[in-house]
Amino acid sequence: MRRHRPPPPNFLRDHAHPAWRDLALSALPVAAFCIVVIGLVVWLVNPAPPRTITLSAGPTDSSFMQMAQAYREILARNGVKLKVIESDGSVQNLDRLLDPKQHVDLAFVQGGIADGRDVSSLMSLGSVAYLPMVVFYRGSGFTQLSQLDGKRIAIGRVGSGTRELALRLLDANGMEPGGDSTFLPLDGLQAATALVSGNVEAAILSGDSTTRALMQRLLGIPGISVMSIDEASAYTRLFPYLENMDLPPGVLDLRRRVPPETVHLIGPTVELVARDTLHPALSDLLIEAATEVNGAPGLLQRAGEFPSAAVHDFRVSEDATRYYKSGKSFWYRALPFWLASVTDRLVVLLLPLAVLVIPALRLIPALYRWRVRSRIYRYYGTLIAIERDALKHTSEDERRALRDELDEIERSLNTVRMPLAYADAFYVLREHIGFVRMHLETNESRLHPQPH
Repeated sequence: MRRHRPPPPNFLRDHAHPAWRDLALSALPVAAFCIVVIGLVVWLVNPAPPRTITLSAGPTDSSFMQMAQAYREILARNGVKLKVIESDGSVQNLDRLLDPKQHVDLAFVQGGIADGRDVSSLMSLGSVAYLPMVVFYRGSGFTQLSQLDGKRIAIGRVGSGTRELALRLLDANGMEPGGDSTFLPLDGLQAATALVSGNVEAAILSGDSTTRALMQRLLGIPGISVMSIDEASAYTRLFPYLENMDLPPGVLDLRRRVPPETVHLIGPTVELVARDTLHPALSDLLIEAATEVNGAPGLLQRAGEFPSAAVHDFRVSEDATRYYKSGKSFWYRALPFWLASVTDRLVVLLLPLAVLVIPALRLIPALYRWRVRSRIYRYYGTLIAIERDALKHTSEDERRALRDELDEIERSLNTVRMPLAYADAFYVLREHIGFVRMHLETNESRLHPQPH
């Protein structure tokens, strides 16, 4: 009985395909590996920017909300949805950014609000506007906040940035809640109305309250003046988040020359603050939006003054620093936002990917050699089995079957398309087939000698 051996492969079907198929099948696993590695690296190391981000702005009719709405329109042109939510102002905005349970990505925050709080998880994309503090009072000749001591002062509603700043500056002048002065939680139009009616002797206005129309109206009322702070430079040194700014003569009304003289003001800037997880591509897009919205000239700023890398309470992000120095990268200038984002990520990851991909590409020739030689080796498996059977005392039918197998192998070799680089192995195989055939015939003649 013949020993069991693996059946010979179907050589005629197995070797009829051209050499390019071997090359394609050798490259396929390497290509799949490279695609998987690139996909994982891009997704995990440098993921695509999200298509929706959330900004905490301010009250419905505030300048913060107006800026946010303008930002939303600009981002929408680039396929990014900006979700804008209302807030009470800078204090609540900062609280939302610092609370990990709040789904807020960025917000407008007034300078000075973060004093004493841990804001290491936040970063600034730059200052986008001045937030002047304007003091109106009944009387004339006041140039110092300390001259308001003992008076009723409207300092802004509870929780507002105006109130936080007013309390801090009044405290620096020796005025505290519960002292000789009376602090009332009024701001905006309420504070102006109380000042005109005589219910307060002074009103500290800031941000949205310092509109051209409201200031013109108050300065047109006899007995009400605006304070030009002579100590403005001292405040900016004692409180680094404050800026010194001026209202030039006639800036409110050129014809009537309102104000008649330069008014020295102080106030913080508004920073566009984000969590440090904000995608770099969105950072560029937001600064570009701020340039379009906040770069126009105004009462207190020149054209192009904002956005600015000059920040106070928060560290400026590396991406924002790069943008302010060199602007948008080449890809974002030349390509649409999402295509530029993908291209930029791939370029940044090119070097680490090359470390993985180039060695993987070197496997293709090795796999190709293995595929070609493996078929030759399968022939040898059959030859070895035939040679072992030929050594045994076999019957005539078994020897005929062995010769038929050798004939099948030779017919198969006649159809093989072997690359020239492996022709030596091909012809060595043919020699070994002849050797096995000769061995089979020698054993047959020894077992059945011809009569003389």
